[in-house]
Amino acid sequence: MKLFFSDRQMAHRPTQYMINGRITNALERPERAQTLITSLAALGLGVTEPGDAGRAPIAAVHADHYIDFLESAYRRFQALPNAGPEVLPSASPYQGADAAYRPRPAPRPTGILGQAGWYINGLSNAMTEHSFAAAYVSAQSAVAAAADVIGGAFDSFALCRPPGHHAYVDRAAGFCFFNNAAIIAERLRTRYRRVAIIDFDTHHGDGTQAIFYSRGDVFFGSTHTDPSGYYPHYSGYADEKGEGAGEGANLNLPLAEGSGDEAFIAANHALAGAVIAFGAEALVVSAGWDAHREDPLSKLSVTTPAYEAIGAIWGAVPIPTVIVQEGGYSLSAVSEAAPRFVSAFRAARQPR
Repeated sequence: MKLFFSDRQMAHRPTQYMINGRITNALERPERAQTLITSLAALGLGVTEPGDAGRAPIAAVHADHYIDFLESAYRRFQALPNAGPEVLPSASPYQGADAAYRPRPAPRPTGILGQAGWYINGLSNAMTEHSFAAAYVSAQSAVAAAADVIGGAFDSFALCRPPGHHAYVDRAAGFCFFNNAAIIAERLRTRYRRVAIIDFDTHHGDGTQAIFYSRGDVFFGSTHTDPSGYYPHYSGYADEKGEGAGEGANLNLPLAEGSGDEAFIAANHALAGAVIAFGAEALVVSAGWDAHREDPLSKLSVTTPAYEAIGAIWGAVPIPTVIVQEGGYSLSAVSEAAPRFVSAFRAARQPR
């Protein structure tokens, strides 16, 4: 298994984050990636630098006008009088995605403040001078991991930082700018007829769900904390089954606050069964470690051994797989959960 990552992904260094009505220090820090690199190196996974496949794989998922905004946002924001150090929205649009998650048009506002509110959802996506470049290279790590599997590898790991599963076609959200899991799935579709994405981050992968909600060729399944009182609040409910051609290709298994290892493992078992029933020929695993009870954002009681158990579940699914990094904000929990998962995953793999 190759681990795709570039040190250029460390350049995104936000300082601000709004949680529970208070601006505090950012949780999505470069140290998260370094912790993963160190802990996975003990398993023999060395870092492979991704190439640059250009903008096209990103544009296959995200709107051109959104990519243009991210690329220019910091420069334009700094031209404002008394601009703060990071791009943050100060307005919100009345228009969001509809029930089928169809992408919005380009916004009518031409100014940076109006566009920031249109393209950035909330106060968890502070953009620094190098945020676009880091997000771009994070997406390139995703593309490289997908290419590795398309080229014949049975599995690969995209260490994507910034993460991606909250990013919509045209909106940044929840620390995410480009949806790396969606980019991988779209690339895998160039070879495989049916692709599945599963997500066991403690937060619902609302951006990933939205991107594929009306498609029948990509299955999305997620287990996460019940969103009725938890981010992302507005999606991730069990009655969301997909729309049109995608009806039946979306499965959410929300967990009640306080749920522990048994419920978490059972949900992953159920998702694995759904992936097989869908007839997926390749798999994307959105791996977040923030369901761990030590994580500062967790409302679950999942422990480190549970990640070993689900690693075995997903390793036993006999199809090519790309693991993509999502959340996990306790460095100590990440350093335990990630290597236990990967070790069990690799041990469960069967030669094709």
